[in-house]
Amino acid sequence: MQPERDGCGYIKRLSRFCTPSSSQHFRLLSDTLMAIMGKGKWKGKEQRPDDTVMNPAEVQPNDLIIPVMGPSGAGKSTFINTVVRQPDATLVGHDLESCTAKIKHVICANPKNPGQRVVFVDTPGFDDTYEDDSEILRRIAVWLARSYSDDRTVAGVVYLHEITQTRMLGTSRKNLTMFQKLCGDEGLKNVILVTTKWTSLPDENSGVKREEQLKNTFWKDMIDQGSKIARFHDTCESAWDIVEPILKEDQSTVLHIQKELVELKKFLPQTEAGNALRSTLSDLVETHKKTISQLRSEKGGQGNEELHEKLRDTEKELHALLKQVQELKVPLGARVRSWFGFH
Repeated sequence: MQPERDGCGYIKRLSRFCTPSSSQHFRLLSDTLMAIMGKGKWKGKEQRPDDTVMNPAEVQPNDLIIPVMGPSGAGKSTFINTVVRQPDATLVGHDLESCTAKIKHVICANPKNPGQRVVFVDTPGFDDTYEDDSEILRRIAVWLARSYSDDRTVAGVVYLHEITQTRMLGTSRKNLTMFQKLCGDEGLKNVILVTTKWTSLPDENSGVKREEQLKNTFWKDMIDQGSKIARFHDTCESAWDIVEPILKEDQSTVLHIQKELVELKKFLPQTEAGNALRSTLSDLVETHKKTISQLRSEKGGQGNEELHEKLRDTEKELHALLKQVQELKVPLGARVRSWFGFH
């Protein structure tokens, strides 16, 4: 009899011996076996026909891929335009609206080593003006999964943070949390944490204090995992100095989201990033429900149009949040199929 060569067959047979008390061990064994079987071609249902992905024909095997991530307004597009010496390589936002809704990549030669090509990837932040956070996660996850499935691995990641921020706002915290979940502990050793917009500070000392706060609190765990710190001074030379540690290493890394989707064949909502975003959105849902209840109790007379408008806006936001939470839920049938190794 021919042996079963696919992971599904092995896992299906093993499931016969699984009891409720051993379910956790079975899940661990399932994930391990799926990783051993190899990644294969990713066929995730999260993909859509209009997704922006790399054309395999334009990328060479030795190209170094560097995604640039961070909140909207941190200067991701500016950083890439500066590093490739093309002012319009990617759109730059100069107001409160974000410009990078879809993922775009730019290929250029390393000026210190012209034979080495670098692919810089411009990604949207998780506070985009026009797209929901769940859609931003899907786009980033699909791009990373597709590139990894096509044997295009990431050399390192640049994460940007605006040094002019006096406090670590909610959107910045959310972006940082999602970034950590996307990378995973193993991926953090190839991360450069970059502060931007130093020239916009009233004095450098204030920026130095904020930088120390980032290093000692919000970035501490990442630094302990091997992430490096740098400052972007709005010049091409500064940009290349920032990515130099990644280029010197000349070794690729597999981000956690790539392993989860391609190797372990998880659905996006099952990933750590998906779980984290769903939890954040669920908290926002509860906050909005409380706000709506309070507004309804305060609404009083029909003449308070401002209160009515605020109530309508909050209800609209609640509807959008509930939609995102629903999108990040795995259907029961899909969970059962995934549990027994059927993908």
